[in-house]
Amino acid sequence: MAYSSLHQCVEDLSSDQLLRIQDEVDPYLEMAEIHRRVFDAGGPALLFEKVKGSPFRALSNLYGTKERTAFLFRNTLDQVQDLIRLKADPGDLLRHPFTYAGIPLTALKGLPLRAKWNRPILKGMTKLSLLPQVVCWPEDGGAFITLPQVLSLPPGDTTISHSNIGMYRIQISGNEYIRDAEAGMHYQLHRGIGVHHTLYNQSGGEFKISIFIGGPPSHSFAAIMPLPENLSEVTFAGLLGGRRFRYFWKDGYILSADADFCITGTVRINEKKPEGPFGDHLGYYSLKHDFPVLDIKNIYHRKNPIWHFTVVGRPPQEDSNFGWLIHQLVEPLAPTEFPGLKEVHAVDAAGVHPLLLAIGRERYMPFREPVPEELLTIANHLLGKGQTSLAKYLFIACDEDDPHLSTHRIPEFFQHVLSRIDLSRDLHFQTRTTIDTLDYSGDGWNSGSKLVIAARGPVRRKLSNEVPAHILLPSSCKKMELIMPGVLAISFDPFSDYNSAKKEIELLCQSILQLDLEQWPLWILTEESTWMSAQINNFLWATFTRSNPAKDIYGAGAEVIDKHWSCQSPLIIDARIKTHHAPVLESDPRVSQKVDKMFAKGGMLYAKVKGL
Repeated sequence: MAYSSLHQCVEDLSSDQLLRIQDEVDPYLEMAEIHRRVFDAGGPALLFEKVKGSPFRALSNLYGTKERTAFLFRNTLDQVQDLIRLKADPGDLLRHPFTYAGIPLTALKGLPLRAKWNRPILKGMTKLSLLPQVVCWPEDGGAFITLPQVLSLPPGDTTISHSNIGMYRIQISGNEYIRDAEAGMHYQLHRGIGVHHTLYNQSGGEFKISIFIGGPPSHSFAAIMPLPENLSEVTFAGLLGGRRFRYFWKDGYILSADADFCITGTVRINEKKPEGPFGDHLGYYSLKHDFPVLDIKNIYHRKNPIWHFTVVGRPPQEDSNFGWLIHQLVEPLAPTEFPGLKEVHAVDAAGVHPLLLAIGRERYMPFREPVPEELLTIANHLLGKGQTSLAKYLFIACDEDDPHLSTHRIPEFFQHVLSRIDLSRDLHFQTRTTIDTLDYSGDGWNSGSKLVIAARGPVRRKLSNEVPAHILLPSSCKKMELIMPGVLAISFDPFSDYNSAKKEIELLCQSILQLDLEQWPLWILTEESTWMSAQINNFLWATFTRSNPAKDIYGAGAEVIDKHWSCQSPLIIDARIKTHHAPVLESDPRVSQKVDKMFAKGGMLYAKVKGL
C-alpha cells in the first residue's frame, strides 16, 4: 500500500513485526541497547510508547530485516526497478513493451504535490529539548537525530525539484549548543548540502533549511539514496512510496506536509561549533570537530507524532538494510555509470567505504597477454565518482577469468584475487588523498591513502588452507592462525609508534624473505589472531578500518621501481589499533546489566523477542 504517514506504516505491521514497549524507557543509552539486541536477534520494529523526558513516542528498527524492508515497499519496488532498468537500457521498452505498461502511472507519483489544505504537520509545535533525547553510546557528545531528512535549496531558488534532501546527523543537545536555540550540522565530503553552503558563502544570503523526521518510509530512504544529480529526492520519495511528495511553503521554509516533525532554521554561514563525539557506523567514535551551527526557528509536529530514529555502530546494523535495498535498486545502473563494470559491492561488514569489491571486463585487447588494463580504467572511474570515490581499498577482478565469480561471496572473491595477483605489478597506491570523514586510520582528518588491487589472468599460486609449519618468526609474533585459504592472522605486539612498527615489521619481512610463502600471499597483523580468525566479519572490519594503505602495508622484498611499489609474497597489512585511531564503541556495563534484567524472566521484555 502507499503509506500516507509513519503511523499508517506502523499500524500495517503484524504483531510479530512490531513490538510495542509500553513501560517507560530512558533515551539515554537504554533505548539504543534494547535496539541493538533486538536487531541482532532479527527481531521486530520497536515502538517506545513512553520515552523518559519526552511526550512523544519513538520508533526504531523499522528496517531491521531485509524482509521487513522489502515489505515496506512491496507494492512499488518492482516498478521503481523497472524505471531504473529503462534508464540503464531505454531500448528494453521496445523489446518488452508489456513489462513496462505501468511505468507512466509510476512516473506520475514522482511529481511533487503542493499541499494547499491538508497539512497534518501544522497540528502542533514543540521545542528541541522535548524531543526524544536519544543517546546511543556512552561517549556521545549529546543527543542526535539519526534519521533526519535535511532539505536545502540553492540561493534564490524556490523550485522543489532543485532541492537536495540528505541524511546528515544533527546534534540537538550537549557541547556548547544553546539549549532549544541551536543544533549541530554534520555533513561530510561529496554531500549536496555542502555545495549549497558554498553558494551561500558566495552570495551572502540566509541559508534556510528544513529538517523532516518520520513521514512515509520512502522519505527517509530517499534522503540516503545516492541519486543522479538530475533526479531529486522528492521525486524518488514519491516513486518508491507510491504517493506524491506533499509540501508547502511557510515563513520562507519548505515543510513536508506528511512528516511527523519538521524543524526549520538557518545555518550560520561563517561560524562553527564543536560537534560530536558520536558512535558511528564504522564501529568507532567520530571525534569532536568544528561543524556548522543551525539556529532553530520553529519545530512543527503532526497529531500523535512518532520520532523515527536508528542506532548505528559496528556493522551490520539497521542501516545495513538501507545498503541492501540501495544495491537492489542501483545494480542495473552500474554498467551505464561505469562502462566495463559488471558488479560492485561496498562491503558493509568493513564499514562500507573502507572496502570496495568489483568485477570488470577486459574488452579491448583480447590478443594481448592477460594483464590488468581496462580494469585499471574502471578502478580509476570508481575512485573518481560519487560515493565510490570514498573507497580506501578497491579489489577488482576480471569477469573473463571466472564468469561465475560474485563480489557477494566474499571469501571466494578474495581467494580468486589472491590466487592470481602479481605482487610486483598489481598494487596501485594513491597517496595523500581524501578518505571518508569518519575514517580515522589516515594521516589526518579526511586525509589518507588508497590502494587498488587489480587481478587478471591465470591462477599463479595454490592457496593453502593450513598454517605454514616450521617457520621461525621474530619474538614480536606471538601466534599465527588461518583466516581463510592464503590469508593468515598474526598476533603481534601492540602498536606503540610508527618508527617502532617499521623496525619490527621490517625485521619480520627479513626473517621470511628466503622462505617459499607463495601459498599465503596475505598476512594481517593484529593484537589477537584468534579473535580475527574466528569470523570473516572480524577480518573485514579490523583489517580495512584500522589500516592506512600507504603507511600500514609492508611486504617481503619490498622495493620501488619507477615510483611503483611492489613486493614478494606475502603482502603484510598492519591492522593493529594505532594511537591516533578513534575509540572502539563499547556499551556501558551498567546499562547492559539493566537491560539484561528487562529481557530476563520477570522483566518487561521477557519472551517478547525470539532468541532473547
